[in-house]
Amino acid sequence: MAYSDEDLNSAVAAGVMSQEAATALRSHVSQLRDMPRGDEENFRLINSFNDIFVAIGVVIMLVAVGAIGYAIADAMFGAGSYRETFPNSSPTEAEMNAWQAAFKIAESVATALAGLFVAITAWPLAEFFTRRRRMALPSIILLLTFVGGVFFSVIGLGAAFIESGNDQLGAVIGALAAAFAAGAAYLHWKRFAVPITVAAGAAAIAGTLISLTVAAIGPDNFNENTVLGLVFVAGLCVFTFAMRWDMSDVIRTTRRADVAFWLHLLAAPMIAHPVFNAMGVLDGGDVVGIGGAIAVVAIYILFGLIALAIDRRALLVSALAYVLVALTFLFDKFGAVELNFALTALVIGSALLSLSAFWSPIRKVVVSALPENLQVRLPSTESLMQNQTATA
Repeated sequence: MAYSDEDLNSAVAAGVMSQEAATALRSHVSQLRDMPRGDEENFRLINSFNDIFVAIGVVIMLVAVGAIGYAIADAMFGAGSYRETFPNSSPTEAEMNAWQAAFKIAESVATALAGLFVAITAWPLAEFFTRRRRMALPSIILLLTFVGGVFFSVIGLGAAFIESGNDQLGAVIGALAAAFAAGAAYLHWKRFAVPITVAAGAAAIAGTLISLTVAAIGPDNFNENTVLGLVFVAGLCVFTFAMRWDMSDVIRTTRRADVAFWLHLLAAPMIAHPVFNAMGVLDGGDVVGIGGAIAVVAIYILFGLIALAIDRRALLVSALAYVLVALTFLFDKFGAVELNFALTALVIGSALLSLSAFWSPIRKVVVSALPENLQVRLPSTESLMQNQTATA
């Protein structure tokens, strides 16, 4: 069985082992892996195969209760009959509109009831598998399904009252559903303190603010790029929030580091996708052009420097698909048509493996170039070793 930092901290608090013994154990494991603890970017997903076994059972149960909720709505509000029964072969416009409205209400209520059943079931399961058994993967699934269940409950009920084509009211209801999801995440955090909960709450708050902005200005005044601009700003805010958690635990031995990990994992695509979408990467290499493709690679290198400085790899992973597209286009333009994908994969794979193998020495160079007042707030190889020695 694998033991997390939280397990070691709990053992120290319970008097099972001394702080010196816990620090020595951490140091010993770091030496065995030939990498400082902070650079490993640990997070717990699976303790044993039992986590997978329980997770499968949890997913099956939640799918079942969701289906039961949907079936009850079918029976109560006739969603099934509306789905199966269509107006006669030559319906009038009034008949068609009435049928569509009734079908929409039935489907919305069914969605809301299914989400409610899932949320109600996820909480007691978390009481056992999260609070008592401290199982990592089932806890993550239960948190996401609880928050998601609350969101779909509200969005389902709200959708039943949205007039057809009223996008502004739809944005308001989306904001309301996201706000309820944020509240659900807060309650779940206060009870269970699963690290990913803070990221789920941050995503819900970001969704609330973006939806309210769209509703206030008017959906007709927004396009995809404008919405992605809001997502980019929200991503920067989440990134800043993640750094606050990170800087509160530079040695990364507490739950705060796990919370920061999930926040970085959320912020990374919110930052990367709008940037590369604005450059036209998703529209293909011909739209980007050679200059744009080189700019994509340059931005990815910048992301890499940021990832090295803060010792988080999420930005590199989130932007990987875009740089693959850019490099494939560049190799194609320079004549390597048949081997462009193979060469791209070779370059990226070699770069990532080399970066992983020499992460610590490269980080030392990058961090040493930063101002000293910032260096002390980031996990560097030297500061980690000094802190570990001082604690020992």
